[in-house]
Amino acid sequence: MTAPSTYGLSTQARNLQWLLTDLVEEVPGVNSVAVVSSDGLLLLSSDPAAGGAGEPQETPRPKGPRGASADLATIVSGLGSLTTGAAALMEFGAVKQTMVAMENGSVFVMAISDGSLLGVHATPDCDMSVVAYHMALFVGRAGHVLTPEVRSELRQSMENTP
Repeated sequence: MTAPSTYGLSTQARNLQWLLTDLVEEVPGVNSVAVVSSDGLLLLSSDPAAGGAGEPQETPRPKGPRGASADLATIVSGLGSLTTGAAALMEFGAVKQTMVAMENGSVFVMAISDGSLLGVHATPDCDMSVVAYHMALFVGRAGHVLTPEVRSELRQSMENTP
């Protein structure tokens, strides 16, 4: 986790960090994860260079896009904005999920109820249905917890991360 210390965080913020850590550690093929606010600010992220959740792992995870969680957050925010605009233009309703499959990996973006976005960078051989299923579980569990107060708290904890 980019913000490994949960000292001083509310129970809700710690629970969201735990859910993110669980997603990164338990889903095969997931390299990195980011939660981005509706205005594009990084709220939570995994840190692939630090083993996904700040804990040492037996086999190190591959690095995410350029190895930086801020890059994944930027990609997630951009894809979210692009697909939301396209859906509005085409009058198709709200975007639920976006998936981009590339030669050397995939990026998934899923909307969270408050306008925030969950983004996942995964390996090219990941089981896309398993990744999408676990993302939906995260969104279902996190959506009601991501209140304005918790978002503010998470932003502040990300800003204070060295």
